[in-house]
Amino acid sequence: MPSHEDLSAAAPWVQLSTNAEDWATADPDLLRTLFSRTQWIRSFEEYVLELAGQGLVHGPAHSSIGQEAGAAGSILPLRSDDFVNGSHRGHHQFLAKAFGHVTLAKSGSLPELTQDVREVLRRTLAEICGLADGFCRGRGGSMHLQWREAGAMGTNAIVGGGVPQAAGFAFNQKRSGTDAVTVTYFGDGAVNIGSVLESFNLAAAWKLPVCFFIENNQYAVSTPVAAATAETRVSARGPGFNIPSWRVDGMDALAVHLAMTEALEHMRAGNGPTIIEADLYRYFHQNGPYPGSAFGYRDKAEEKLWRDRDPLLQLREHLLARELCTEAELQGVADEVDQVMKDIGDALLEPVPDGKPGQRRIIGSLWPDPGFVDVGIRGDLSELESSRYEELDTYDGELAERKFIDVVSDVMARRMETDESVIVLGEDVNGLKGGTNGATKRPLELFPDRVLGTPISENAFAGLGGGMALDGRFRPVVEFMYADFMWVAADQLFNQVAKARHMFGGDNDVPFVLRSKLAAGTGYGSQHSMDPAGVLTTAPGLRVVAPSTPFDYVGLMNTAMACNDPVVVLEHVDLYAAVGTAPVDDLDYRIPVGKAAVRREGSDLTVISYLSMVGHCAEALDQVPEVSADLIDLRWLDRASIDWDTIEASVRKTNRVLIVEQGAIGTSYGRWLADEIQLRLFDWLDAPIERVTGAEASPSISKVLERAAIARTEEVVAALRAVTTS
Repeated sequence: MPSHEDLSAAAPWVQLSTNAEDWATADPDLLRTLFSRTQWIRSFEEYVLELAGQGLVHGPAHSSIGQEAGAAGSILPLRSDDFVNGSHRGHHQFLAKAFGHVTLAKSGSLPELTQDVREVLRRTLAEICGLADGFCRGRGGSMHLQWREAGAMGTNAIVGGGVPQAAGFAFNQKRSGTDAVTVTYFGDGAVNIGSVLESFNLAAAWKLPVCFFIENNQYAVSTPVAAATAETRVSARGPGFNIPSWRVDGMDALAVHLAMTEALEHMRAGNGPTIIEADLYRYFHQNGPYPGSAFGYRDKAEEKLWRDRDPLLQLREHLLARELCTEAELQGVADEVDQVMKDIGDALLEPVPDGKPGQRRIIGSLWPDPGFVDVGIRGDLSELESSRYEELDTYDGELAERKFIDVVSDVMARRMETDESVIVLGEDVNGLKGGTNGATKRPLELFPDRVLGTPISENAFAGLGGGMALDGRFRPVVEFMYADFMWVAADQLFNQVAKARHMFGGDNDVPFVLRSKLAAGTGYGSQHSMDPAGVLTTAPGLRVVAPSTPFDYVGLMNTAMACNDPVVVLEHVDLYAAVGTAPVDDLDYRIPVGKAAVRREGSDLTVISYLSMVGHCAEALDQVPEVSADLIDLRWLDRASIDWDTIEASVRKTNRVLIVEQGAIGTSYGRWLADEIQLRLFDWLDAPIERVTGAEASPSISKVLERAAIARTEEVVAALRAVTTS
């Protein structure tokens, strides 16, 4: 018979509860502050629901009524340099962090509703209503609240979407040598999401000072916890990642505060992440002013059981029992904040002309100007104003023939030499003597502590890089081994990194660089061979650059690294082994954003391409000398950066266009480009725009089928010859 031995987790998992003695000996000012902040949040939320019920909140109003103790208790011991972020239900956490930033402890009495606190309430309500004076200028609304100065780094409408970024904030805090921490808030539904579990693992492996605070409010919309997971005590995930975990009654503000105090001691000592699960209850439905019982997934008896344990009521009872406050004083706190909310509302609203009695609307002058709609999608590039720009045909430095991949490695090392904030991270970047292709060879030799190999968890480390960039103390260079892996991390790339600047008001720099290779033709098959350009360039906020020569790689990568927008740098594996002209020792010049290169000049046709297909186009033109063509290497592919001046000048001369790309027709970049050229330059075209693409199918493993699926020189030759006969 086999033997069996009980195993125990390496990390503790405990239930923390308070008793009468804890309440009797708790610091009086602590209890007064917990009560006041909880009441301020409760009154704020009740007023938001009042406005929502009148149709004055456009979009959802995810109230936290019933859950205030989790935020008030956990955030009270935080400092301004500690960070928080959260989910779509984040008003209470945002307010609690902002209150902590603007109020000072006052001994012996209830905290005052100062002008600074009133301003927090006013601007938060303005944001939820979508007004120009909100914290995010009306763009964030209920679900995207950010005030960086207070350490409130942004709430997030994608369930679990903000958790990887919190790991990035914590990485920066640790790397900067501080004892500051990050707390990321999410619900029971998010516990089962891959990006959250990936972040648990990464944070534990790297000992990051991040607290994963789970607000277990019993329902993910209408799905009860027991229907979503077999282990309903969701903090049980912690020991599996060697993360110390606490489970606590989230209706008990003191218990939450004590649990967070213990977790902070662990994190500030450099011992890594923690998990706190607060068992609590939202009184209302997922959003809006109606209880869950109105929708049939809860009953009124259940709701009453939880309301009887109301966190505000508990705090009130203990303050009265210890004679720390009078009934009149406590009621005065509620009355004062209720009046403040009414006054704030009165300043935002006006009667509807000819409307029903009492009917109001937002004052028109408070809305954002419609012209603000696209402002702040990306930055103004002022950070590049002092750049030294070079092009190969005018460069007067020493040149030599160099292998493309060696230039990739050397320019990254140079940037790490001149900028200590640059951190490289990705799978295997710190192994194999320079990653899978040698791109990190030189950085690894010179700066091994800044070349960080990650677990195989693209969502987690891409999001961690996004958090690093949002905080700004470090500049991440994230490497994806293959471009196809972008779709594994699509939420972090498209919903988070690309949208962050605009979503939070337009001023938030996101200096994030993603490097990835295209590998069509290498035999790696459908899931390692795509060209992502056609999809990437649909995302507002991303800049996309595609170097085709070693000289250009230096200048374009340097520009990407200096840019305060997120930049995706596409590299083709066919180019890595190629040899081309590059500087011998000058690795500091840049190439401007939005500047294409004309590789050849002609009069019959404008050929437009990028990456390795530029070389294939040149080969094809050599084979069809009867076609005289401009060959434009786009270099910058995104909508904001494309060089329309160069394209227009060429089309006005040739009156005919051929767009060449290698990848599948379904995700074609050329389709968008052709449409845009036709819209802009229709009057100068003498024929329909022609295109060379791959097949509809993704490349297969079979050498023959793979070749049939992608475009190379032969397909361009055929297209050029077709031009001469039409």
